Amino acid sequence: MSKSVQQIVIVGGGTAGWLAACLLAAKLPGHSVTLVEAPDIPTIGVGEGTWPTMRETLATIGIPEAEFLREASAAFKQGSRFDGWADGAATDSYLHPFTAPLPAEMRELAAAWQAGGRAMPFAAAITPQHAICVQNLAPRQRAMPDYAGALNYGYHLDAGKFAALLMRHATGRLGVTRIAAEVTGVVAAQNGDIAALELRDRPPVAGDLFLDCSGQSAILIGGHCGAGWVDRSDVSFNDRALAVQVPVAPGSPLASQTIGTAHEAGWLWDIGLPTRRGIGCVYSARFLSDERAAEILRAYVAAKVPGTDPASLKPRKLAFATGHRDRFWVGNCLAVGLSAGFIEPLEASAIVLIELSLKALAENFPQTRESMAIHAARFNEVFRYRWDRIVEFLKLHYVLSTRTEPYWLAQRAPASIPPRLTECLALWQDQAPSAWDLPRVDEMFPAASQQYVLYGMGFPVPLAGASPATAASPSGTARLGDISAKARALAAALPANRDYFTALAAQDAPRAAQGA
Repeated sequence: MSKSVQQIVIVGGGTAGWLAACLLAAKLPGHSVTLVEAPDIPTIGVGEGTWPTMRETLATIGIPEAEFLREASAAFKQGSRFDGWADGAATDSYLHPFTAPLPAEMRELAAAWQAGGRAMPFAAAITPQHAICVQNLAPRQRAMPDYAGALNYGYHLDAGKFAALLMRHATGRLGVTRIAAEVTGVVAAQNGDIAALELRDRPPVAGDLFLDCSGQSAILIGGHCGAGWVDRSDVSFNDRALAVQVPVAPGSPLASQTIGTAHEAGWLWDIGLPTRRGIGCVYSARFLSDERAAEILRAYVAAKVPGTDPASLKPRKLAFATGHRDRFWVGNCLAVGLSAGFIEPLEASAIVLIELSLKALAENFPQTRESMAIHAARFNEVFRYRWDRIVEFLKLHYVLSTRTEPYWLAQRAPASIPPRLTECLALWQDQAPSAWDLPRVDEMFPAASQQYVLYGMGFPVPLAGASPATAASPSGTARLGDISAKARALAAALPANRDYFTALAAQDAPRAAQGA
């Protein structure tokens, strides 16, 4: 008789664990969801970015958008801006926005932009979102329905507050059971599966499917299941970060995008939230000392956040291994979040990988233990593919640079570039990135993303010998004009980010007073 899969046990809280609890409880009614987390584990909460996928996730689990924005101290994110990556000059800046033209339009628009002499940045020419980001505007009006917008958007958020919101929602509205206890061991079944978890000062917890959301310790997928580690530090050099939280002045502009600023041996992130900015210095210990990284971080804060005393900052040091598991699903254990892998947060891939993992699990949930091996094999193939594409896309940001510091020269060394990326770069000299290069329907970084980085950093748009579909045309030039007009119309209609959140806070004030 087949054994049905009914009891889901999640090890670890944080964003990964509580997103898993909420999504599985919401999408798998009738299943038991239990989350076990050690008490009093602090979260980093430096400020994180999401992809637009988070809007669907939040709607699915039933959290209203205003509640999310308020409780997670969240703000809107419309893309990522990269300063100093191409050559380090003062004017060196480009945007990877979340809104792109249709794939059929992209080639024609790129050709028209190139033929026009690149009079403006690539993203500014082909999407109105660039103008909205430059002016620090919101992607939506407050009267719009939840999770709807005039432009595509994700969020910046406080990770600690977000996890707390998810925990309250999971346990208070979705029926998730939380056990505050340390996992001390695993009770193994005869076939090697996990039968139950041993807990300190608590009875064991049995389950049919276990999710390892225990972070870099990976106590189940690595400790019990023995999944190996694939080291990707030969391609992605960064393995350290220093993070700080910096208050912002009331009424100060609130950026519409994550800002990544290149430095001599890595880059700095700058994430704006309504009441503070999360700023961090990412670097490679091979090329930069901790002391020098702290100097770079303080100099950035001094230049970008007036009124802050850089000497008063006490950065939190984060060390991380770059890579991922060789198998993400072993037996009846699935790794989600940091237990599955980690790479520098250059394009905010950490949270979206959690979302994609949970979506794949929920929509292909094994009904019986007997079918689990098939599901596991398919999951492992899909996510190994995704990790390979992430590694390649992040490397693309480095290999096009002309900076001359030792770190940047090493990033361009042929031996550090994945072979498939080397092939694509050669091909993209003759033809623009397309779905032929990235053929899956759910590519994390489709052709449009590749083009934003390529042409944002100065890579030439191929026009020589172009087909009619890719050559510059009057219709392409006219379309660029339409995009410019739409940008002006949106700029006149959308509120500033700061005004949006000031109004939201004023709306919440009477509710908070009544609650008091």
